[in-house]
Amino acid sequence: MKVITVISQKGGAGKTTLAIHLAAAGAGAGLAVLILDTDPQATASHWSEWRGSSDLEVVDCASPPLLPRKLQQAAELGADLVVIDTPPHADIMAREACKVADLVLIPCRPQAFDLKAVEMTAELVQASGKPAFVLFMGGPQRAPTTYRDARELIEGSDGVAGMGVDVAPVMLTQRAIYHHSTAQGKTAIELEPEGKAAEEVAALWAWTSGQVNVSTRSRMNKKRGAA
Repeated sequence: MKVITVISQKGGAGKTTLAIHLAAAGAGAGLAVLILDTDPQATASHWSEWRGSSDLEVVDCASPPLLPRKLQQAAELGADLVVIDTPPHADIMAREACKVADLVLIPCRPQAFDLKAVEMTAELVQASGKPAFVLFMGGPQRAPTTYRDARELIEGSDGVAGMGVDVAPVMLTQRAIYHHSTAQGKTAIELEPEGKAAEEVAALWAWTSGQVNVSTRSRMNKKRGAA
């Protein structure tokens, strides 16, 4: 079982949107996927209620000491992938979620205040020693200079030190379909399977699944074993 933790010390960075779309993409690829909602605001849990379907389970876990037990239960039930959606400004939960992760994703809008917040988040992630990437969320669809400047600030350039994390080569840009779909308990790829957002989500899943080395073969092998 692989664990991906989505973390940001700034509210409104797009953590839940990223977690939901990543988990749904994994489920669509044939994996058994679970979302652990560790945010007391329970945004992912509300999305699950709106969805009204059992195809993608969301489990509440607002207490840091319960996190290892929830993960153990997920593994025992045969989960292939767990995506942890974390709360903002919750150092204890964020730290514990990083410790158990195979990959940490830091969603960030390519804007000054958001980029500044990455610095604090990056320090927390580095302490865990886990692989981590900043993933741009909610930015302009066509703004190469904006993204170049943001990348250089995070990764460093021309002898200027960066923040100690790399930027993912994929992103989810500002598209209304992300908001419209989640409000209906859906994902962008479900409402507009041929749309640009669906292409972004597909690219996100292709890259992320490669980072944690999880594929549909895991689910296929389980099915063969049960036959």
